[in-house]
Amino acid sequence: MVKILLLLNQFQFMRWAVFYSSSFLLIILFHAPTLLGQKIAHEIHFAEHPFLPSYEFQKAKHPNYFQGNKKREKYFEGWYFKMVSKGDSSALSIIPGISLSADGKKQHAFIQIIDGKTAETKYFTFPIDSFYFSSKSFEVRIGPNFFSKDKIILNLKTDSSHIIGEVRMHNQVMLSEKSALNAGIMGWYRFVPFMQCYHGVVSMQHNLIGTLKIDEKTYLFNGGRGYIEKDWGTSMPSSWIWMQSNSFGSGNSSFMLSVANIPWMGKSFIGFLGFFYHDGTIHTFATYTKAKLKIIQANPHRAVIHIRDNKYSYEIESNSRAIGLLKAPIQGQMDRRIPESLDARILLTVRDKAGKVLYHGSSSIAGLEIVNSKELVDGLNSK
Repeated sequence: MVKILLLLNQFQFMRWAVFYSSSFLLIILFHAPTLLGQKIAHEIHFAEHPFLPSYEFQKAKHPNYFQGNKKREKYFEGWYFKMVSKGDSSALSIIPGISLSADGKKQHAFIQIIDGKTAETKYFTFPIDSFYFSSKSFEVRIGPNFFSKDKIILNLKTDSSHIIGEVRMHNQVMLSEKSALNAGIMGWYRFVPFMQCYHGVVSMQHNLIGTLKIDEKTYLFNGGRGYIEKDWGTSMPSSWIWMQSNSFGSGNSSFMLSVANIPWMGKSFIGFLGFFYHDGTIHTFATYTKAKLKIIQANPHRAVIHIRDNKYSYEIESNSRAIGLLKAPIQGQMDRRIPESLDARILLTVRDKAGKVLYHGSSSIAGLEIVNSKELVDGLNSK
């Protein structure tokens, strides 16, 4: 009888062991992309610098693709993923990229994070060997962390922090990529050589679904809204004002403006670019469209700017609140610190040529960077 009971207990233990092992295996399989990283289609190992003749055409047509496949020194490239939860209760920006110093001796990949409500920032570094990109699409991988226009997967661990989760994007609003040479948001300036910094917009607006857990805090993005842009080149400008939001009350509008001091061939000029997306229509305005910009007021925490083109005028008031410090490149190396607010306020008014108000909206969870604004004002006044 005792032997029978022992056999029954052993059998019961084996059943539970198999059950828990199977359950654990299912959990691992279900979360495998998050835990192990996602494989990139047509994956290229950046550090090997393979010869990719057809890729030159691909990246010319698609600014959102990785542009630095030939670079070995004095270069940076990064993508900016902004995510705002439903109800605007939380906001995060995730910035993956690479940094190559002026002499090429210091190279690393990175993932930078800023919390829009607390202004807390985190910066994770990786060996350059951990950076991979796709030769057929915008997909990059840094270790087990994956980024594309459709989703991000994070699995970041250090002695003091652990970030894990997946957020998917859908219903992206993108600039047209029909032409063989796609200028993107920069217009023909994108193809001007020797520019210090190039700018691209990947998605002006999209919907989110997914969750990220940062240490003990969970960020739920189901029903939220997102935005993606990028920069690449050698350094960020000496001065700029950047603002962006797609969290206006209407829920169907997105706005971005970037004004910067742009050095080129020993001289410099104040240039700008931006867009206003509303009710399915994209309006772009920039130096290359012959729009006119005036800075009414600018200081480290506030900017008031007016823009006018041949169809519309834009009046923008912006104010920062909680400010975090992000790392930014100088000659490819991430040695600069710049302020960013993710819970800034933007008041936007759009008028037609007759002065009739076409749109009036505000956002209290906008991105705002104001860096050395006096140089911008002086540059515009010196014209």
